[in-house]
Formats: sequence, C-alpha cells, structure tokens
Amino acid sequence: MHEMVKGANVGLAALSEDVGSVMVSLGWSSPTGEGDADVSVLLLTADGKVRSDADFYFYNNPVAADGSVQLLGKTPTSDGNEDRITFDLTAIPADVEQVVVAASRYNGARFGDLDDVRVTLADGSGEGLLRFSIEDAGAVGALLFGEFYRRAGDWKFRAIGQGYESGLAGLAQDYGVDVDDDAEEAEAAEVAVAADVPPEETPSEVAAEPVATEAGPEAKTEIEAVGVAVPLVAVPAPGPVPAVERIVSESVEAPAKPVPRPRTAKKKVTLPKVAKKSLAENDSWRPARLFPVSALKSDRDRETRATSVLLSVMAQVPEFGRRLTAGFGAPAGRMEMFTEVSLPNGDTPRRPDGVIRVERAGKLWTALVETKTNGNALKPDQVQAYTEIAARRGYEAVITLSNDVELDGSPLVDVKTDGRRKHKVALRHLSWADVAHQAQMLIRHEGVGNAAHAWLLQELLHYLQHENSGCHGFQNMGPAWVPVRNGIDDETLCQGDRRAVEVVESWERLVRQVCLRLGGELGQKVLPVQRAKRGTDPRVRRAALADQLCLAGRLDSELRIEGTPGILALSADLRTGKLRTSIEIAVPEQGYPLTWAKRLIRQLSDAPADLHVETLLDGHVGGPRGTLERLRPEPGDILPKNNAEITGFRLSLFRSMGNTRGSAESGFIRSVDEAVDRFHDHVVVHLDRPGSTRR
Repeated sequence: MHEMVKGANVGLAALSEDVGSVMVSLGWSSPTGEGDADVSVLLLTADGKVRSDADFYFYNNPVAADGSVQLLGKTPTSDGNEDRITFDLTAIPADVEQVVVAASRYNGARFGDLDDVRVTLADGSGEGLLRFSIEDAGAVGALLFGEFYRRAGDWKFRAIGQGYESGLAGLAQDYGVDVDDDAEEAEAAEVAVAADVPPEETPSEVAAEPVATEAGPEAKTEIEAVGVAVPLVAVPAPGPVPAVERIVSESVEAPAKPVPRPRTAKKKVTLPKVAKKSLAENDSWRPARLFPVSALKSDRDRETRATSVLLSVMAQVPEFGRRLTAGFGAPAGRMEMFTEVSLPNGDTPRRPDGVIRVERAGKLWTALVETKTNGNALKPDQVQAYTEIAARRGYEAVITLSNDVELDGSPLVDVKTDGRRKHKVALRHLSWADVAHQAQMLIRHEGVGNAAHAWLLQELLHYLQHENSGCHGFQNMGPAWVPVRNGIDDETLCQGDRRAVEVVESWERLVRQVCLRLGGELGQKVLPVQRAKRGTDPRVRRAALADQLCLAGRLDSELRIEGTPGILALSADLRTGKLRTSIEIAVPEQGYPLTWAKRLIRQLSDAPADLHVETLLDGHVGGPRGTLERLRPEPGDILPKNNAEITGFRLSLFRSMGNTRGSAESGFIRSVDEAVDRFHDHVVVHLDRPGSTRR
C-alpha cells in the first residue's frame, strides 16, 4: 500500500487499473472509546467553489442523484470505526475539477483528542491502494483529509491534513455552501415516510417502483394505480430467470425533489406509526404474506427462496438495493437480479445462487452471489470456483451471504488468486444481520420513496425474522465453545490454546451482531468500542484477549450507543456463569453528592430492583454499593462516609448465561441478546442524555 505524507500527491492510474469506482475510508480511534466524527464531501469547480448547495454531501444529504458520491456510514474495524464513502469517478460531472473529502466533530470536540487519524483508499476490487496518517491534527473541529483532482484527463489524489477551528459550518461556507444553522425550523417542515401502508393503499392497489435508471436511485418515477388491482404478469424466458417479474401499470413522472438547504445540525428521524388494529376475528387468522415461509423444508429450499426474496426487493426498492451494492463497489445505474443461472465450467456447469448486474453508460458490473442459510458454513471450494469463473468472464465481484459475520483479518473463506491475471475479482461478504439492519434503518427511521417500498421492506423483514427462513444471523459459538468452558471450569485451559482464540472471534462476531440489531431497532449508531491501547493488529489483539480469557475466564466488550451518557460494558464470566451489563456515568460538575444520589435514584424509578449501584472514587470502584431496592428509601447510603471525592456511579445488572451453543431459549447467544436489551430498555433509556439540563 502506498504510504503518503502531508502535501504529497499520486495518480490513481499508477496504483491500479480499476479506479473507475473507489472507496475512501476515514478512520480514527479514541483512548476513551467515545471519540466520533462525521464525514462530508464537496464537489468543486475550477474556482474552488461548489456549483450549488447540492454539491455538499454530508449526513443530511448522503447520496448524489447520479451515483457519483455515496456516504455509506460507519463500519466497525479492528481498532475503532471507519466512515466509508464510495466514488464513481466516471460519473463525476465534467465541470467538477476537485472532490474534497473532510470530516467534522461536534459539541466542541477536537480532532487532536483522537488517535490514529487516517484516510485509506481502495480500488473497485477492494484492494488497498494508499494510506495517509495525519499526525497532530490539533484543536480543530473540521479536518480536510484529502482531495481528488483532475490532471490531463486522469484523477489524482492529494493528502491535505489541514483543519478548521470553525468546524463544519466554517468549512462549508469557505467553499461557497449556504449553510442554514436553524435546524429546528427545518425539522418542522420535514415529513417522515411511515413504514406501514394505509388502508386506502393496500399492496394490491399500489404498484412497485421500476428499477432505477442510469440517473441513479434518486431519479425515480412514481407508479400510480388506476383504480383497480393490478395483476402480476409473468414474462416467460428461456434463459436466466429475473428475480422479480415486472409489474404492469401506468406511470407518470414524479416532480423533481427540491434540494434542501444544507444544515450543520443533524436531522431527526421519525419512528413508524403504531400498527393499525387488525380486522381479523381472532388470533388464528394470519395475514397474507408476499413471501410465505410455511413450505420451507430443506436447506436448499431456504437458500433458493432467501436469495430470490432478497434480490427481488433490492431490484424493486432502489434505496435498499443501492445501499447494499454500493458497499461492494457497484456503480449507480440500471439494476437487474437473476436466479437459476448456469455458467460454463469445464464438464460441470456451475450454478450460483444469484447474479447481480448493474448497467451504467453502456458498461456492465456483475457479481455472483453464493448464499447459505440456517447456520451452514460457506464451502471454500465452491467460492474458489466462482471466483475463478468470475475472473475468466470479466465479472467484478463474488458476494457471499450467510448467517456468519466476517471479522477484519479473519476472512470466512480463504481464496487463492492467480497473480498473472490482470482482472481482479473482489470477494465480499454480507451477513443476514447486515441485511436486516439496513432494511430496519430505511423503513423504521430514515424513510423510503413511497408506501409500496415500505411495504416490500416490511415483508422482507418479516421473512428474515421468521424461524423457518434460516436467515437468523450468527447463532453458534462454534465447536471450541464447550471445550473452552470446560477447560475454564477445571482450570486446564492454557495460554496459547488456539481454541481460546476461536472463542474470542465468536464473541466478537456476536457483539457486532448485537450492535447491528440494536442499532436497527433504535435508529442510532451502535458500535463496538476498540480502545487504542489494545493495539491495531487484529490477530495480535485477539491473541491477547484469548490469553486474558485463559487467566480470568471472562469475555469483555464495550458498546457505544449514540445519545447515551456512557459506554455500555458487557462481560461474560465463564467461571460463574454470569452475564454482567453495566454503564458508568459521571457526576455533574456542580452540585452536592446527596443531590446527585437522589437525582440518580429518581431517574431509576422504573429500573429493576436488583440493579447494582456502585460509587466511583477518583474514577475507580471503591465506594459504597448496594441494590436499587435497598437504596430507594435511603439514597444517601451510596455516599462514602469519609467525604471522599465522587467522580461517578456504575450501574450493573446480572443474569445467568445460557448453557447450549445453539439458538434454544437457554442458549448463550440468546441470553446475551436478552441481557443487553433488558439493560438498555430498563436502565440506559432512563438516564439523562449528554448535555441534558433536566432536573
């Protein structure tokens, strides 16, 4: 990977032949685990200014209508989190000479408080091309990481590393963006799209939207029903079978969506409306489902149905399809999905579960899809064969889809590549938990194009969450789980045991899945915390955690939930069989200890009686402690008798761990999910948010 220094530049064509579509990742870590920032992109003309406010892409305007820019959001990595942006450089308008990549902090935070501030760039196949580490970012609220610029018809990248003390607003205004800081007035004008379909627009009367054209997912046409139910018309074809048959309807072009005035304050999201009362006579009446699951009996049936269901919804809901394919390096364009495809491969044709094709400007981007459900593992020889076929046929990617969660530095499938081939094939993985998370974020929090799209995503979620679908996410701690637990019980587990590393990897997968699920339900960022002191090499870090597991018999993780007053700590003690969820909250800067204690107990009026409350002295446990049941009548009992300085309180809940490996009610994975949900719903939500002035 090409290492860059401040002010240096490099031509992209010199680094790779596949730079029409690139992915930029901005990353950082924090000693406290609480540091965060938001990315932004500006398209500039030769005079160094935006053409209009629409050329400013940030959290309130994340996607370009032509597909040239898309902010993908945050992704957990081995040493923190990364914000990822895809650029289709072939789609950047001709009058744009520079593309600036920046990030900003909020609530007075500065980049100098973060560690390992960096930007990396990968080509269309996912291969890392360059890295620029920014040392001593300083007391700035916004930071220019780098820029793309044209030279002699080619794109180059320059490492900048300069900051703005005035933050995002100052940065945007410097480049000609008219920033509106009055967020509340703008919020009142926004209308959220409800996730449920009103009675007058039942699915039989609302036709789905056609596949997005070259103009990208934002250039849509609304399909209106003409007063009667519109039947589905199957189109016979001797070749590959499209994942969705076209819906026949008359269409009219939708009015252009006005570009909102950029605001530096984040917009709020509206939760879905309360479900309407059912018209069924009793609970035995089941609503008709678009994707039935009752007839699924074998793994092959589940894989075939799940692939077709997912690809169908991706094709018909451009917002959803583009969100998934952009992460694989696909351009924005006309998208079609196929199943039952046969590809030549010597004497035995290969039949991938699905094929994704995207057309843009006469060029095709193609990915083969291999699906597994019900906890079945991917087969290396199968994925290897698809990778070789894709390389021979000039396809861009092979996408694997399963219940498992991929970790940095620990690929699910090792594939050998032929270095003599010029054409590179990207191997990408998607978990069913990722799919459900993206669907939840769209229909429950961010909104989609119309009611029919919301209904399709609801049906997809219902299918994925049904017990018969087999798309339940990571559900098995692996074959090493029982031997490791037994080794901890009888004290025979030694440091360096490979099985301990396997358990640590399974634990990390489980925690990431918990973050995806909880984030989708809350509509907030929920990310695992990786503190800088634990190191950046994922293999070294997991080996150290495995040694800690052998010594202490405990698995530990931390989650950061946006908008909460602290880090949620999760600990599984394999010796005692107990799960502990906890959070540390700081005391106010002003006031008296007894006032703090009384206020805390009032906030926890609806919390479980067995909640443990501990006083922190000088940042460490050491003060009085007790259950909430005992402290409710006498909050002062939590205060130290020697008037020692109180820095905060720790709140903890305990529960027993499940013993089985699988998905049974007593299973370990289920007990972790339930412990996190109980602690968040009954404790965390009642605590004051950061910056709150509630009394």
